[in-house]
Amino acid sequence: MKKTPQISEAERVVIQVLWTEGALTANEIIAQLKGKVKWNPRTIRTLISRLLNKHALDFDKEGKEYRYYPTVTEKQCIKHERLSFLKRVYGGATKPMIAAFIEDAKLSKSDFAELKAMLEQKGKGK
Repeated sequence: MKKTPQISEAERVVIQVLWTEGALTANEIIAQLKGKVKWNPRTIRTLISRLLNKHALDFDKEGKEYRYYPTVTEKQCIKHERLSFLKRVYGGATKPMIAAFIEDAKLSKSDFAELKAMLEQKGKGK
């Protein structure tokens, strides 16, 4: 399985457009981000290049333009970030992380019941 690349927050803004809209040219990505970020087009093109170098994007050439598309899913990137956070902050130990989140969270009875059911299912090996 292909390794999921580490994507910066700025790169994530760019790839999010592609996850939402599908394959786009650089100019279309720039147009989608206009008014949402204060970056100039050159910055956005640099972020596209970084994502290409990380193999998070690929492209199809259409005439003189390139149509970019993600090679990793949003779900893959979220999982990578979650595991990276777990390793960095909690040394890979899941129990202290879950305990800390539960301690800080405002859980309704419904939330608590859902979490309990998830843990019970996990305990059954599913």
